[in-house]
Amino acid sequence: MSEEYKMPLIGDKAPAFKAETTQGLINFPEDYKGKWVILFSHPADFTPVCTTEFMTFASMEKEFAAINCKLIGLSIDSIHSHIAWLRTIKEKIEFNGMKDVEVNFPVITDLSMEVAKAFGMLHPNSSTTAAVRAVFVIDPQGVVRTILYYPSSTGRNIDEIKRLLVAMQTADKHKIATPANWKPGEDVIVPPPGSCGTAKERVEAKEEGTRVVDWFMTFKTCPKI
Repeated sequence: MSEEYKMPLIGDKAPAFKAETTQGLINFPEDYKGKWVILFSHPADFTPVCTTEFMTFASMEKEFAAINCKLIGLSIDSIHSHIAWLRTIKEKIEFNGMKDVEVNFPVITDLSMEVAKAFGMLHPNSSTTAAVRAVFVIDPQGVVRTILYYPSSTGRNIDEIKRLLVAMQTADKHKIATPANWKPGEDVIVPPPGSCGTAKERVEAKEEGTRVVDWFMTFKTCPKI
């Protein structure tokens, strides 16, 4: 893979950029300090799978805002194409009980492909001119925390993206981990002890609100964030 297609990895600082969007010029990360960001790309405007995704993201935008998260979309299309597509969504498209949906979060126009290349959204064996379905979750310090890729035929599960964000926020706040299929309000995992002595103490302790399965696996209740 050529140098221009290298992407940030989990734990890296997200690349900085300035870009024209449907909501005006944005300066990342300066405009998003203190916020979580979901930056997601789509292959092209006026495509059916992307349309359903954008409608769902837009319908949940207030839910993401309530957990301190901003949404940013991107494709390698012109600003006029973006505007026409979003107007069509608002005026004509009905999906899954949603209609008259207005997309208010910014959608980047990336005809130069600079942002797509910086984030590794271009996969040459898929297309050299269209971004793949990528999702980057970036924390308030501008650090990449999650990277997801989806095939062109498969729409993203926006509820799962929100669940993932809440799980990371809960882990950060309470210094815990979350088990498979975890949902807010369910038990969480206490990090394993780091020595034989603390492992023994973990098994023998009867701390209220915890459930010790074995020395390395302990669950506890955790309040919702």
